[in-house]
Amino acid sequence: MLPLQVFHSGIPITLVPLDATNTIPVNEEFFYAFQQHQSTFEAEYCFKSLKMARDTWSDDQFHASYFMWDSFTSGVAISGMRNDKDCLHGNDFAELEYMNITVITSNEPYGIYDGSNPLFDGHAVPKFGLKKGGVHSGHVQTGIVDSFCIIEGSRKGRCEDGYTKEISGLEAVRVRVATKAKSNVDKNSRLDREFFKSFLEVLTLRDNTGRFDITAQFPFYREVLYKPNFVNKSRGKVTIFDMDMSAGDFVSLIYLLKAPVEEIDLKGIFVSGNGWANAATIDIVYDILHMMGRDDIPVGRGTSTALGTGILGCKYVSAIPQGSGGLLDSDTLYGLARSLPRSPRRYTAENSVEHGAPRNTGNPELRQPLAFEVWQSVKKQLDPSEKITILTNGPLTNLANIVLSDRNASSVIKSVYVVGGHIRDENDSNGNVFTVPSNRYAEFNLFLDPLAAKVVLESTMDITLIPLSSQRKASSFQTLLESLEYAENTPESSFVLHLLSLLHDLQQKHRLYHHMGIFLGELLGAVYLVEGSNMEHSLLLKPISIIADNTTSTDGQVVVNEQSANLVKVLEDFDSDEYYSRVANHLGNMERSAVIGSFTEQRASWSRQPDNLRVR
Repeated sequence: MLPLQVFHSGIPITLVPLDATNTIPVNEEFFYAFQQHQSTFEAEYCFKSLKMARDTWSDDQFHASYFMWDSFTSGVAISGMRNDKDCLHGNDFAELEYMNITVITSNEPYGIYDGSNPLFDGHAVPKFGLKKGGVHSGHVQTGIVDSFCIIEGSRKGRCEDGYTKEISGLEAVRVRVATKAKSNVDKNSRLDREFFKSFLEVLTLRDNTGRFDITAQFPFYREVLYKPNFVNKSRGKVTIFDMDMSAGDFVSLIYLLKAPVEEIDLKGIFVSGNGWANAATIDIVYDILHMMGRDDIPVGRGTSTALGTGILGCKYVSAIPQGSGGLLDSDTLYGLARSLPRSPRRYTAENSVEHGAPRNTGNPELRQPLAFEVWQSVKKQLDPSEKITILTNGPLTNLANIVLSDRNASSVIKSVYVVGGHIRDENDSNGNVFTVPSNRYAEFNLFLDPLAAKVVLESTMDITLIPLSSQRKASSFQTLLESLEYAENTPESSFVLHLLSLLHDLQQKHRLYHHMGIFLGELLGAVYLVEGSNMEHSLLLKPISIIADNTTSTDGQVVVNEQSANLVKVLEDFDSDEYYSRVANHLGNMERSAVIGSFTEQRASWSRQPDNLRVR
């Protein structure tokens, strides 16, 4: 509905539709001319981005099917603002003409009100002066799988919501529309569009150019990988940590890295893209590993969709808020990611033919491993007597995919610790999926992929469930913050203190951040894995099953089912006072502390000559 409001606002609009941008493909002549014009930092950066898009394109038709969408629109806008303030003259880069159009917001038959149309339903007078029985008065699509829009037996739907359409009458708005990109006036140029020439000229102007890239900003910038020497050390449990990169997961990761390798031998990390953060947040994982001197640990990217939901499946992950303690906050670790030292390892689209890509990119050796590949690597390194312990702090998608793809997976898994699930108690307490009020008893990690939860938790693997009821006993910000204040100070404990203080402050001051305790409770899994035998705690065996019937109001719920043959160990209780003390003391332990404490420390080292290069 928002585009319609803009169109009918009375503001003069210039529309640059796909019809126009489709007339300016990134052809080979422009691409190779761009390759020769990289004399500024910004030109170099833009070309690298374009080249990566070409190198990872799914077929050989990149130059015919990749267009200058946003950049061309920017050029049209700048030309309009610079040369045509009164909208009376032409545009340097696009052919323009006026059309009477509107944004289609509903579907035929018009004038039949079924409760889906907020512009008409319940209004004596339609909003924006729209006409009863007009193109905006029909059924409004209510979702991706709206049955009204589906044509049985066809892959094409019938709904047109969001289309721009040329119409006549009172519902039309007179808009200036770009119809095609202008040809280059210089007929001798190998660039066939006027915008191409201007784009390269502007991007390489010395005026207002970027002052530096990272190597120019820091004269002694260097990329160093920190890898520990575990020669002659005995090794503990071979462990894989599966995380969805919520704030609590990063604290858990630091906790695991602080454990003696003789007790916990962290061999690999899986990350989910269908949880609390975007897949590219993997950079923060790399940064924490770098800070803690563990650049040897591989990180595998998992899928971004729940089992059985298809490539566009967003039914479950849409329950994660976009901001306010959701995706945007998690992607930056609430703004604190920039304070971490920067790892040379980064999330990248680099790929190779060897791994199924259509072609090698510029640096295929930098390719981001997948979760299943990390699994295979860890499995290959096992001694005959070793098995793998897995701690999951997010949706169980990665583990379920491994179990379903590797028939021998269960035979090399010693035990699985699952942070998640809510088992209803005598108080009839609710779960924590607060964005889906109809689902009272689900917990986020299981709700985000109910089918994966069913595959894992109803398997024959040795599973310990750390349910929401136990996590809530470990969710006192005040108690943990006080414990951290009194503990020894290390770079990692300072970072955790800063992060948790921020979450606590947000929780107290802003209603939309009421759920911050969810993340603090997730730390319990890592603590129990490391300290379990030393903690006073109680476990109960319970026969459980998981609801995964594609019903949002019940999916992800845990049912205690006496008929179930699947017995799962459930952490029922523990000494919370002892817990908070152990967390603070563990993080404040000077052993296995950060090798480089912050970006500030790293930046200082990049600004001075290394000791081994100084003239003596």
